[in-house]
Amino acid sequence: MKQFSQYKLILTISLFFTIFYNFSFFLNLLKVYPFDGFNILYISSIVLLLISFLVFLFTLVSSKYTTKPILIISLFISSFTAYFMDTYHVIIDDNMIRNSLQTNLNESSDLFSLKLVFYMFFLGFLPSYLIYKAKIEYKTFGKELFAKVKTLFLSFTIILIMLFAFSKFYTSFFREHKPLRYHINPAYWMYSSGKYINKTINSGPITLKSIGEDAKIEETQHNDELEKTELIIMVVGEAARANRFSLNGYKKETNPLLKKENIINFPNMYSCGTSTAESVPCMFSMFDKDHYSYKKGISTENILDVLKHTKNINILWRDNNSDSKGVAIRTDFEDYRTPKTNTMCDEGECRDEGMLVGLENYIEKHKGEDILIVLHQMGNHGPAYYKRYPKKFEKFTPVCKTNQLEKCSQEEVSNAYDNAILYTDYFLSKVINFLKPYSKDYETAMLYMSDHGESLGEDGLYLHGLPYFMAPDEQKHIGSLIWFGEGYIQEDVDTEKLSLYKDNKFSQDNLFHTLLGLFEVETKVYKKDMDILFNAKK
Repeated sequence: MKQFSQYKLILTISLFFTIFYNFSFFLNLLKVYPFDGFNILYISSIVLLLISFLVFLFTLVSSKYTTKPILIISLFISSFTAYFMDTYHVIIDDNMIRNSLQTNLNESSDLFSLKLVFYMFFLGFLPSYLIYKAKIEYKTFGKELFAKVKTLFLSFTIILIMLFAFSKFYTSFFREHKPLRYHINPAYWMYSSGKYINKTINSGPITLKSIGEDAKIEETQHNDELEKTELIIMVVGEAARANRFSLNGYKKETNPLLKKENIINFPNMYSCGTSTAESVPCMFSMFDKDHYSYKKGISTENILDVLKHTKNINILWRDNNSDSKGVAIRTDFEDYRTPKTNTMCDEGECRDEGMLVGLENYIEKHKGEDILIVLHQMGNHGPAYYKRYPKKFEKFTPVCKTNQLEKCSQEEVSNAYDNAILYTDYFLSKVINFLKPYSKDYETAMLYMSDHGESLGEDGLYLHGLPYFMAPDEQKHIGSLIWFGEGYIQEDVDTEKLSLYKDNKFSQDNLFHTLLGLFEVETKVYKKDMDILFNAKK
């Protein structure tokens, strides 16, 4: 086999990356700059710029011992990211990386397909094998250093020439169309990986900041009798977008059971993120969306901690999703993703309703004490929506029965997704009916809030996880509602007054303070103007 320099290999692979791994980038680019007139020159300059940038990048880290490993690793990861960007039109940013790393094997298996195998083989394994077998000629240290400097200089010069020759175009390109760069493969996932590492790895051990240590339950009386203890179930939904709830006017009847209950629906609720890894910790934190960050989240106590500071509230988290994303690491946690704990599993899927089994034992154990139970649903986790509900809930047909959503019609995708919403309706109704018998002895309530929304093919987008500023409303506008049991809790909250402003815009920022208000907790961290229920208090 003929030998050649590592810089020729880098140039070849950079060209290969640009042509075969950037379908999403060029597709989005052509939507903004149609391939005609001067745009032909501009697009050609972008191709040359991208090749030169990759040559510069790989040359910078090249050596006798690093060139092949770095190129092979880059090819495998880029083939994987190319599949998800081309198929679901997602963005591989630091939040998506965190979400992927925190996803369990069962959820990950829903994303595998024959198409992914083809991507991994032709864009990952095959070129990597050719690199592995390639005979690279390494010269003396001085000659290699000269060749490296020359390659860096030439590639950097081409970059500068392109930027200055089309300066007006690139000024507009970088200012007005920033989202386009999120599709560049492998450059953006490399940048996002660095950003993720920077956010995640700390210089020393994490010091947990305590908040709400002054928390205590305000004791009030009704008719000369002390108020009953509280039993509240908080249901954290998964990928349930608001406009697929018939409670919000959706044409299909996806909430036939909830509409029969005395619930208060919040039609204008918004998430603080577009992925579970971001939204779940954010919604339970004291920080609003604008001030929340991953580091703040893991280094500051959340609402569960504040409620525990009262020393009067028992908290249990049951999870049928990936996990609590760090929210419940300091409280009782039970994993309901396997048949070992979840008695309601079928066809390899453990159902959300299984989280209700045995809850009466926990309540009995803490009889006469305040209780918060958090149930984290599998809900509408995609792309295999057809797996998210038992067969008897397949009301809307035909359905998409593959994880390759682009192969299905939008009607089929929607039907599978809507059937999963129908099952959530059933599950929430079952939670309500579980609580009803306890309403005589407890102040009972159920609060439901999805973690984020979902794209179902609108504008070619699927799933979720786009950067918040560029994510469509479907990924941010979420389902949310509350139910109050009969008894003292309805003496505290005027549901008619709440109904007057339930259509106001709310967000997950309100959850922290609303839970404090529900349990009537006094603490300096409580903000009454952020408590959704405050203006309805009697």
